[in-house]
Amino acid sequence: MDQIEAIRRIGILLIGDELLSGKRVDKHMPAVIDLLSERGMELSWARMVGDDAALLERTLVETLAGPDVVFSFGGIGATPDDRTRQCAAAAAGVELEFNAEGRAILESKFGDEAYPKRIHMVEWPVGACVIPNPINQVPGFSLHHHHFVPGFPRMAWPMVAWVLDEYYRHLQRAERDIELMLEVLDTPESALIDLMQSVMDAHPSVRIACLPNAGGRRAIEFGVRGTPDAVRAAFGELESALSAAGVPLGERSER
Repeated sequence: MDQIEAIRRIGILLIGDELLSGKRVDKHMPAVIDLLSERGMELSWARMVGDDAALLERTLVETLAGPDVVFSFGGIGATPDDRTRQCAAAAAGVELEFNAEGRAILESKFGDEAYPKRIHMVEWPVGACVIPNPINQVPGFSLHHHHFVPGFPRMAWPMVAWVLDEYYRHLQRAERDIELMLEVLDTPESALIDLMQSVMDAHPSVRIACLPNAGGRRAIEFGVRGTPDAVRAAFGELESALSAAGVPLGERSER
């Protein structure tokens, strides 16, 4: 497994027609967000792709070409609709092979019943390595900075945790980000643009966003996210500027 020191962003690929048809609802993204947050990390992007092999291969060509850490969920079984292994190999420009370590794991678990079908679950792109599966021992695989795990949450989530701690501990931070939120009342967004921009310019290490109230009230929620000291400094300046401008303020909260 190569480690790319420049990696900072983390993305996920959610694979399967059942997600796009509505037959299944994704549970992985909230779980990954929690796993990352526990380690002082965060999710930068997510994509949902069906079982169309050409589209999946094009997606993997793009993501493999970038520096991001990518977790891919689903499509690594042995049935004909599971195409992730094949598409990953094609996108990487390598052949498929029966991984020696993966084969030993399946033979140990299933014996002769690993053949002729189950063994294809460890037919991976050349250069792939094992991600241990603590639930039923059928492994996932890593290829460069991409990590392919099953679609079953009970298996996938501890496998993601293992990858994060095994390969990306150097990206973890003891100090977790926080978000302070402030409600602005009876004020149009257009009246807040310049004020918001000035605070963002003065505090480039934090992220400031505003969201209209989803409940129908005439309110805007400002959120300031980043490391605790930087957030508190920016939030204090934002709150002071709003108060000085005579903007009515509502609830304050933290998460």
